[in-house]
Amino acid sequence: MRRVLVLGGTAWLGREVARVALAAGAEVVCLARGVSGTVPDGARLVVADRTRPGAYADLDGEWDDVVELAYEPEPVESALAALAGRARHWTLVSSVSVYRDNDAPGADEGAAVVDPVDLTDYAQAKVAAERATAAALGERLHVVRPGLIVGPGDPSDRFGYWPARLLRGGQVLTPTLAGRHVQVIDVADLAAWIVTAGLRGVGGVVDAVGHSHPLTDVLAEIAAAAGVDGVRVPAEDEWLLARGVRHWAGPRSLPLWLPPDMGGMMQRSNAAYLAAGGSVRPLADTIARVLDDERERGLDRRRRSGLTAEEEHSLLADLATP
Repeated sequence: MRRVLVLGGTAWLGREVARVALAAGAEVVCLARGVSGTVPDGARLVVADRTRPGAYADLDGEWDDVVELAYEPEPVESALAALAGRARHWTLVSSVSVYRDNDAPGADEGAAVVDPVDLTDYAQAKVAAERATAAALGERLHVVRPGLIVGPGDPSDRFGYWPARLLRGGQVLTPTLAGRHVQVIDVADLAAWIVTAGLRGVGGVVDAVGHSHPLTDVLAEIAAAAGVDGVRVPAEDEWLLARGVRHWAGPRSLPLWLPPDMGGMMQRSNAAYLAAGGSVRPLADTIARVLDDERERGLDRRRRSGLTAEEEHSLLADLATP
């Protein structure tokens, strides 16, 4: 039986990777601090703090694939020291955030990455993790650089904000939509490919991204799937920024909204991902899954990203004032 070790496995993507690996018939072990989340039925959880000595003591034998989800230097380097010699293949989940420039549509894996100078910075730490892992693993390494991961259970609320907001109806504040795009990868597709590519021994660097869609089309498709007919009210970038509305994610944000010079981030090439066997389900399927999940989790729940109802109401009133 093939053995897969997920360094993580109790949170969103890691748990989905563990579930898919189990379904593929692998023995699955998840190493995590165990402070939140659960592993899928059938997986073994090893509770350990990877920043402490002996964290890997309960992991015996060799592994057909190790899936690394962390990017902070200490856990990344400690895992390599303990396990690199016992791994036939290693999958490092990185991010398209590593790229230095995001203005050119169609960019691929050959684009320049940021310099890893400040390892408290997410993108720079990801680059440092890639380089350290490549030095230890060589051709046994597969670097997966996902784009925006979406789907049921997404803890970031970056994509789910819009289905939930459109379901509530009424006037919906948006950025101006012309020229803006959305490019997502469904968590189920990403996890399936991580497992399949890992067990096949795929190497190299691949951007795991879906197809790019105009933001206006995505919002229209969400509204149609939700069966609502809300009125979208666009506001100019300068107007939103002047009132403290943030790009992309986080509190008081309009999720998926990017500055004009970052438009290429949502229009990357996925040719290498498709050529390596990655799949991209229809956007309508992902939207339907997210809509069901948002209804189940509660439309009025506190979110990590987006505007609250009160914030949006105030902004819409301000926008309507001559």
